[in-house]
Amino acid sequence: MNQTSLNLIAITVFSITLSALVGPAFNLPPTVPAGITFILLGLATADTLAWQNQGITLILDWFAQKSPEQQQRILSHEAGHFFVAYKLGIPVTGYALNAWEAFKQGQSARGGVRFDDTELAAELAQGKISQQLLDRYCTMWMAGIAAEMLIYNDTEGGAEDRQKLRGVLSPILRNPQQVETKERWAYLQARNLIEANRNSYENLIKAMANRVPIDECYAAIEGVKN
Repeated sequence: MNQTSLNLIAITVFSITLSALVGPAFNLPPTVPAGITFILLGLATADTLAWQNQGITLILDWFAQKSPEQQQRILSHEAGHFFVAYKLGIPVTGYALNAWEAFKQGQSARGGVRFDDTELAAELAQGKISQQLLDRYCTMWMAGIAAEMLIYNDTEGGAEDRQKLRGVLSPILRNPQQVETKERWAYLQARNLIEANRNSYENLIKAMANRVPIDECYAAIEGVKN
């Protein structure tokens, strides 16, 4: 069970325990809070085992989508990944800007930009990876964080991106300091690439906001009007 599920369970238990304490003042039978707790814990466990926490993710995402500012930040972050992937020749296979869109596309309910990583997986399986390919993917993984920092001067997302990058780099570099150095390098590469092509990046944001197909996103980056 992931940390999000555990946190939600803790909050639920606390809230229901509190209701049990004040329940007598409102003539609320003690079996009611206990029953609700049992049901919620059962649903959380089922969601973790059968859905890999997708149900909780969908609920949290539904609340997050109430904020237009949050939606725009997510869009800017994912457009950063998409833009840098395109510029570095990494094929984009799809994108979803929230958990519900991802769920409808048959993907895990997290959203994001999806890439063709066949070449990367093949080299990792062989136990060796070219420096050029490694640099491209590291830069792409850090591009969402770079885009957020460029626009908002801070970042809220990117934990999973860093986890992917470190998961690949750690067995190769073996030195945590070298991993951190490579991470900073990739961040700067991504930021410079987006900053140097700001108009094209903003065109992509507009295209993705309209949920256009991938080829139209490519055309938007190149400044081609359909």
